[in-house]
Amino acid sequence: MKLLVTGGAGYIGSVVAAQLVAEGHETVVLDDLSTGHADAVPPQAQLIHGTVERDAERVLAEGGFHGVLHFAAKSLVGESVAKPSLYWRHNLGGALALLEAMRRTEVGRIVFSSTAATYGEPEHTPILETDPTRPTNPYGASKLAVDTALTAWAGLHGLAAISLRYFNVAGAFGGYGERHAVETHLIPNVLAVALGEREFVHLFGMDYPTPDGTCIRDYIHVADLARAHLLALRACRPGTHEIYNLGSGTGFSVNEVIEVCRAVTGHEIPVKTASRRPGDPATLVASSAKIQAELGWRPERADLTEIVGDAWRFARELRRQHIS
Repeated sequence: MKLLVTGGAGYIGSVVAAQLVAEGHETVVLDDLSTGHADAVPPQAQLIHGTVERDAERVLAEGGFHGVLHFAAKSLVGESVAKPSLYWRHNLGGALALLEAMRRTEVGRIVFSSTAATYGEPEHTPILETDPTRPTNPYGASKLAVDTALTAWAGLHGLAAISLRYFNVAGAFGGYGERHAVETHLIPNVLAVALGEREFVHLFGMDYPTPDGTCIRDYIHVADLARAHLLALRACRPGTHEIYNLGSGTGFSVNEVIEVCRAVTGHEIPVKTASRRPGDPATLVASSAKIQAELGWRPERADLTEIVGDAWRFARELRRQHIS
């Protein structure tokens, strides 16, 4: 198939592009490189430097495209609170421009990289696709709005759409991994301490109602996540919009993550404790029972040591390249 990957120079998009190339698909990446990296795009894929709003229709009009995998978005929760209009403009505005471009060029299949932030603070865990969606920040709200638009386009225009919702992504796939200019994720920040790039890791809250008092979060290996996108691409059905959660179903506490990072890296990794952050739920874990039953997807790399080990190998190699 010939496929367009928006945001394919970013962390998850680059891994999906690499897996598409490995499966023999003709892969075109559209990315403005505002947060992505040109060298993260597989050499066998075509990179087009541009924006979804300005360039998606022109690219799709070249013809021959069988579908789109949409990753291009702003994704920092704190920034979304400080600059909500930026998130609505890019996340929802960009998605609407893409959907109209697809309609006009008759490309009828899309897999959307959504987020479990659409659920907000859950009433129970693990979170099901049928649970209420009450996002607590503009990032989650803008992503939920895209999900709503996909449902509408499926009903009005026969679009075949699937949204995938998940929490924390980690690990690496070959030479493709996580390297954000502003890093908010726990595992890369802990590994940065082991690399000597940070003095300590912050631990917010030790008094949560969990076994060790620290927050529990769901982690998914980026290679498993990418594989789910490929499965979803093949499962899209015209006129329908399906939503699937992705996750381990159990989750790991912040303390567990830090201890595994210590074991994998062999470094002490000092911790500085602080009070809870407002709005941090004790446990966020998504149920992936639906996608397991309907598409046969299961996390193959759910072991935290393997996830951290892959991330650590990538981080060390990236540092070695920068030093040399």
